[in-house]
Amino acid sequence: MKVAFQGKKGAYSEMAIREYFKKDVEPKGFDLSEEVCNALEDDDVAIGVLPVENSIVGNVAVNVDLLLKHHFFIIGEIYLPINHCLLAKKGVKLKDIKYVKSHPIALAQCHDFLTKNKIKGIPEFDTAGSSELLSKSNILDEATISSSLSAQYYDLEIISEDIQKVNTNFTRFVVFVKEKNIPEGLKLEKTSIAFSTNHKPGALLGCLQEFATFGLNLTKIESRPIPENPFMYTFFVDFLGSIHDDKVRDCLVKLKDHTSSIKILGSYPKAKF
Repeated sequence: MKVAFQGKKGAYSEMAIREYFKKDVEPKGFDLSEEVCNALEDDDVAIGVLPVENSIVGNVAVNVDLLLKHHFFIIGEIYLPINHCLLAKKGVKLKDIKYVKSHPIALAQCHDFLTKNKIKGIPEFDTAGSSELLSKSNILDEATISSSLSAQYYDLEIISEDIQKVNTNFTRFVVFVKEKNIPEGLKLEKTSIAFSTNHKPGALLGCLQEFATFGLNLTKIESRPIPENPFMYTFFVDFLGSIHDDKVRDCLVKLKDHTSSIKILGSYPKAKF
């Protein structure tokens, strides 16, 4: 079964896939998140996996927008601890390293370690991609920040582990499919929706009051601008409950009084955190 993700082999997204499925799957990496969605639309893969938020840097806006744009259905979620490793060519010591390449967010999360060791950070497209480039070079004073899985794939040595400033660094990934391929017997404990409010005073407050009235516990709420309608917003909400629960259905019906559009992004098992 082919599962699409954004990034090169060894990316944290691939680690999330292997952690979630725990069985034989074929992770297939793409350079862009848009290509992940296109591959699923074209049935080149069966499932897509994308990160949607990080506990330190917040939401991954491009991926949230893609879930709104496409007619996919979220069937699962994964919380993956992000443990950044300093990787270099075999035989290289920490004192030899002058430069490190990685994704800008990884560099920022490891800023204190780099400063302490007088290493200059150089932004690259992604973490695993920087490891792949290093493996093909003969540079000995350069390293990369990536996953331990990248070290295995690209025959690099782990110079130091867990070099990020904050140890409670988690990324939440969602697993999604075409609506026609929603698996039977899926345990529905958590639901994600997106809605746009009517353009009138108190519309958002009215929506929040409906969630409270029906006793739905929100686990996330965020807003994203609507490019086609300047200064108008789509609200993304996660809450505990199944779309088959009577109180959830009744709440969604009442939300129509305050919204111009509602889209169900998925209903799925709640991941352990």
